[in-house]
Amino acid sequence: MQLKEAKALLQNEYLLSQKNTSVWADLGCGSGLFTNALSHYLKTGSRIYAVDKINRLNSEGANIGVEVIPLKADFETAVLHLGKLDGVLMANSLHYIKDKPSFLAKCKQDFSNETFLVIEYDTDIPVPRWVPYPISFSFLTALFQEAGFNKIVKLSERPSSYGRSNMYSALIR
Repeated sequence: MQLKEAKALLQNEYLLSQKNTSVWADLGCGSGLFTNALSHYLKTGSRIYAVDKINRLNSEGANIGVEVIPLKADFETAVLHLGKLDGVLMANSLHYIKDKPSFLAKCKQDFSNETFLVIEYDTDIPVPRWVPYPISFSFLTALFQEAGFNKIVKLSERPSSYGRSNMYSALIR
């Protein structure tokens, strides 16, 4: 996937209407493709914590006015001490979490955030190494409603490069 395609998956009215700087975390950022895509929607002076077990962040293509701070940590188990966040981005990382309800409760407690951007595969069929705990959009909706979020919107959808199912993006508030 290219940066242009990642930006298209994230594009939404909520991000486009932001007037102030903000602080986000990209949990499970990998090489940073979606971190970089998100940076183009944030105001100059904003900050993104790019969290991953392996530090392989490539900030090429990021908006230079947005500070990207790499953090090497297991976002599922580590206490990150990031304080209140304006949003959490999880691009192809929520499907690695087995106990999703407990993880969301931890996020709400640790970050006091009210906004999630999620990119996932729209399937309930596990692929053990790559998508061990899949989260279809219908499952995502039920999960976040149970966690107290009442606005879950599918933003975009596109075929997966792997051909198994579509990828979707969702804004949760």
